[in-house]
Amino acid sequence: MSAIVAPATRTARPEKSFELAIFAVMVAGACTFLNVYCTQPLLPLFQRFFHASEIEVSMTVGAITLAVALMAPVTGMIAETVGRKKIIVPALFALAVPTLLAATSQSLHALVFWRFAQGLFVPGVIAVMMAYINEEFADRVGTVMSAYVAGTVFGGFLGRFLVGVIAARWNWRAAFVTLGILDLFGALAVRQWLPLAVHFVPAQHVFKSARDTWGHLRNPRLLAICGLGFTVLFSLVGVFTYVNFYLARPPFNLTPAELGGIFFVYLLGCVVTPLAGRFLDRHGFRRTMLLSLGMCLGGLLLTLASALVLVIAGLAIFSSGIFVSQSAATVLMGQVAGRARSAAAGLYVTFYYAGGSVGAALTAWFWLKGGWPGSASVCLPPPA
Repeated sequence: MSAIVAPATRTARPEKSFELAIFAVMVAGACTFLNVYCTQPLLPLFQRFFHASEIEVSMTVGAITLAVALMAPVTGMIAETVGRKKIIVPALFALAVPTLLAATSQSLHALVFWRFAQGLFVPGVIAVMMAYINEEFADRVGTVMSAYVAGTVFGGFLGRFLVGVIAARWNWRAAFVTLGILDLFGALAVRQWLPLAVHFVPAQHVFKSARDTWGHLRNPRLLAICGLGFTVLFSLVGVFTYVNFYLARPPFNLTPAELGGIFFVYLLGCVVTPLAGRFLDRHGFRRTMLLSLGMCLGGLLLTLASALVLVIAGLAIFSSGIFVSQSAATVLMGQVAGRARSAAAGLYVTFYYAGGSVGAALTAWFWLKGGWPGSASVCLPPPA
């Protein structure tokens, strides 16, 4: 499968403008994902601080993914009438507010509430950005989408790493303040450098967007891609939530800072994801997904070893495989949808983050019954 060919009427962006646009796309993805999974290395700490169970503290992850799943279709429909950048930039500014307020939490319930509030603004970036890229860079969609995913990968790493280090040196409240400030700086950068959409055709009213969403629900190929998205985040959240409890126990006994450092494995995804975009453009969706599945399986098997270096290597390979499938699914989603891409992206994001919420909750049962081997066994993505 090759990338969509741009219509003849489209003109290529100047190279400098294209580079700034890619940078803005990556910053938007990074700032969003600074927040989404940032509590994962803090889960053992929260368990002690709030005197809570593994399942209770895992809701600091599940709450944000649930909010994203609920808000994504609404955001996608609004973006079909309002526009792309007009949603992306305000969402980034708004995301900083509950991030900063999370630092004021006096209870686990309050923290979970602010995490849910963060998730309400996340679709304003991730659902709309996928549509924006498919519309504005149709001749280089694989390259730009992979750059966006690489930005989300870097943000996912940086958020986890920073909160682990800051919580160990100061406290977890300072970590949320730091992330909120970074969100504000990122929003300013995206407002300055992200080009306005020039190929966006607005829907006449939001009811037209609702009809488009209903039409997408009757598209079996699009629903299959949404199902793939569900399994992708189910696996990623399940693995990177419960591996923290595994590595915080003997024989590893890692601290929050060391658990945050584990997420350096995400940086491999920053290298693998752009290469995956080119592989996708050349070899098609099916071969790309087979590559992804092989990486995920091999990586999970390595995490069952008792040596920390092998566990880390396994997490690196597994996460890279997940990022490969994520890039392929988001590109194919835009092509299969054809029209009303924000509505289609909102639908995809709903399935995707519903998978994350289920992954955080369901994997808990396997963790309690079978420890890390049980958790790993349920997190293997099925063949595409």
